[in-house]
Amino acid sequence: MDIVIAGSHGLIGTALTTGLRDRGHRVRRLVRRDAQGPDELRWDPRAGTLDPRGLRGVDAVVNLAGASIGDWPLTAARKREIVASRTRSTTLLSEAVAALDAPPAVLLQASGIGAYGDRGDTLIDESEPLGHTFFAGVVRQWEASTAAAEAAGVRVAHLRTGIVLSPEGGALGRLLPLLRLGLGGPLGTGRQYWSWITLPDEVAAIIHLLDAPVRSPVNLVASATTNADLTRAIAARMGRPAVLRPPAWALRLVLGDLSQEVLGSVRATPAKLAASGFVPRHPDVEAAARYVTGAG
Repeated sequence: MDIVIAGSHGLIGTALTTGLRDRGHRVRRLVRRDAQGPDELRWDPRAGTLDPRGLRGVDAVVNLAGASIGDWPLTAARKREIVASRTRSTTLLSEAVAALDAPPAVLLQASGIGAYGDRGDTLIDESEPLGHTFFAGVVRQWEASTAAAEAAGVRVAHLRTGIVLSPEGGALGRLLPLLRLGLGGPLGTGRQYWSWITLPDEVAAIIHLLDAPVRSPVNLVASATTNADLTRAIAARMGRPAVLRPPAWALRLVLGDLSQEVLGSVRATPAKLAASGFVPRHPDVEAAARYVTGAG
């Protein structure tokens, strides 16, 4: 397939580009600087510029673009940038796809498991309504930005990705060094559910969805585990204790609205992904811990 990726330089985008090329697909990347190679296309979401002619003949588009939510504090200006970076890029790409005489068959659009807000221990599939947190609001606007592509008949799947586990960083980037030193532990009570997927399974799931007839939201998770169980499983694989517990009030004080993602509980199930035939390589917390610590 001929595939265009936006947001190809992040953790997921880099791994996805490699995974697609290893499988023989042609990958072209949207870049904000001047395009320097035959597999690069220039765009500028802030200025609203993207020549649709560069997308002619493309079979699929994967949009992973958006400002990181891991940076804090989440000031009012930072929140506006998080929303705008997602809605601008998605609207621009969606409208460019819709303007083609022969649009690509599929647009795989990044989204987030924060769509559901804090839901305790309720098991959540894709039929659940969106929540009312800041990040749920981000998802609401983000997913709505694909309207033009959907109206043009493109199959759009919103990838509600959970916490992506990787030894290379990502969501665990600040936690893994502490666990290796024996200085980590559950966050807050540790009873909140974290819906997670390993990086190899995230990449494999996206590639699977290029062909699988899945539309609209799809939970890109392998499992949901309490924060305490996930933290202890990783620490145990490292041969370290996991007993230090920063209190919830301190995390809220330091992280502000970002604490919603750390302390909020989302027990999501990959209902659509499983129904489409996808089988994760790391389906449970022990397999994930082995991968993150380099043991499998």
